[in-house]
Amino acid sequence: MTVQSSTPELGKSSDPKLAEQLGRILVSKAFRQSDRLKRFLTFIVEETIAGRGERLKEFVVGVEVFDKPEAFDPRNDPIVRVQARRLRSQLARYYHEEGQDDALVIDLPKGGYAPMIRQQKTAPQKRSAMPMLVSSNTVLVLPIADHSAAGDQRHFCQGIREEIIHVLAGLGGIRLVAWEAAGDTSSDDDMRQAANRLNAAMIVVGSVRTAGSEARITTNLVDTASGCYLWSGSIDRKMENIFAIQEEVARAIAGQLTAQPEGSRASRGSGHPTGNLAAYNLYVQGKYHLNQRTEEGLRRAAEFFDKAIVEDAQYAQAYSGLADAYSLLGHYGVLAPAEVWTKTASNAAWAVLLDEHSAEAHTSLAHVKATQDWDWLGAEREFQRAIGLDPRYPTTHHWLARVRFYLQDYEAALDQCDHTIELNPHFSPAYWTLGLIQEQRGEFDESAAAFQRALQLSPQSPTMQAALGRTFALSGRREEALRIVGDLHKLAEKRYVSPFELAVCYFALDLPDKGFEWLAKAFQDRCFELISLRVDPRWQALGRDPRFQELLNRLELP
Repeated sequence: MTVQSSTPELGKSSDPKLAEQLGRILVSKAFRQSDRLKRFLTFIVEETIAGRGERLKEFVVGVEVFDKPEAFDPRNDPIVRVQARRLRSQLARYYHEEGQDDALVIDLPKGGYAPMIRQQKTAPQKRSAMPMLVSSNTVLVLPIADHSAAGDQRHFCQGIREEIIHVLAGLGGIRLVAWEAAGDTSSDDDMRQAANRLNAAMIVVGSVRTAGSEARITTNLVDTASGCYLWSGSIDRKMENIFAIQEEVARAIAGQLTAQPEGSRASRGSGHPTGNLAAYNLYVQGKYHLNQRTEEGLRRAAEFFDKAIVEDAQYAQAYSGLADAYSLLGHYGVLAPAEVWTKTASNAAWAVLLDEHSAEAHTSLAHVKATQDWDWLGAEREFQRAIGLDPRYPTTHHWLARVRFYLQDYEAALDQCDHTIELNPHFSPAYWTLGLIQEQRGEFDESAAAFQRALQLSPQSPTMQAALGRTFALSGRREEALRIVGDLHKLAEKRYVSPFELAVCYFALDLPDKGFEWLAKAFQDRCFELISLRVDPRWQALGRDPRFQELLNRLELP
């Protein structure tokens, strides 16, 4: 067996151990929801064990693992490189968390696809089994805060907490952490740090407010890992039978903890799907057209979502889909921003109000906060809430990658792009975002490959064509960039092409006068892309040009 290793003792006798190690990785949390990565890792390890490590090239992996045709050209389709980067990341996560005491390490060095198998540098440490036992079902009940005006409800608050502990202690499968071990938690960060230190998966928090003889008791379940709220409940009661109130609150918490099986505390998707079959069928058709990401598809998607809402006015996902359709019609320059902003924001907000457990709804609202409000922190919270509800919803990861791109957090943006492509390898906007990120990192070959893949999936998209032209220009492939600019001008004779896309190419070609000419036209058209001028890293080089500053002033960007 040919195994790249820094430990000469590894040989055929270690094959069973290697197979055992591979199996351990495949069932781990890091790989549990990633069938493509499991297939990738299994293939390269088995090929290496069989002595065929030298054939592990990009083309072979693409054909054997990702079912690419024999005509597969890795120069135009970066799927293998994208997934290899994702595989390295997940292996690092596994050995940082669950596998830190494993005897063998399987790694994928950069620059190749043959794994390196080695022994851990340090001997496994004996650790208490308690963290592993309590990591997924342990609850920390924090003191209930007294927010009454007089501050005289301390004993009532203490009674609520004691009742919650009493009820939860009687539930099978729930382990309670003693509050006294948590120490001071005067802030949200302190609270989460205490919970992490005590290996608590969830935190119960709450507060009491009073007005005369009335009391409002609010309680929340918080996921420690993500900081997302999993559930929130509130009751208004007269302060008469306080023991009954305390028991009612405790039973509500217990009901939430037992409503879902272990490992799926966060709801995947909607908590309130429609019972109207006609509405559901219209919604499914709307989603199909929305995912095409074409002008015609987006228009038809909006029509189907509208019809679904007519059938069921309480269908949260239909409102979310309508918000996304209008948003993208604005993004792609089909409709003016003034036509879509109000519709997008109102439909997204209504979707969340109808179903706070819908990942789609929170993703739509996050997109509004990012693209219309520039509320990056608010967008981040909504994106994380959506991921907590359904980590496999690809649109969340894609749009979060755009936020990371604007924040110039390129490593995090790459991670989100990889998630998106893993979940939906035929989603062209994900490759477009991937190309933008790699362009900023100076990885022009990778960037061009990503844009070319996006063009394969959306061959008529001016946005994808312009992005490829810009990368060609920046990497010295000027003739190819000029050819793309010519193609865009010809296309503009047949259909609308955003002036913004031509401006992108001309600036990259170091033709600033032409660039500002087309940027001014984009201003006249009120192109949706202009709202990101101040945060889009592609425009930083123009920051000191007075013409650019004048444009920013005219846009009245904050």
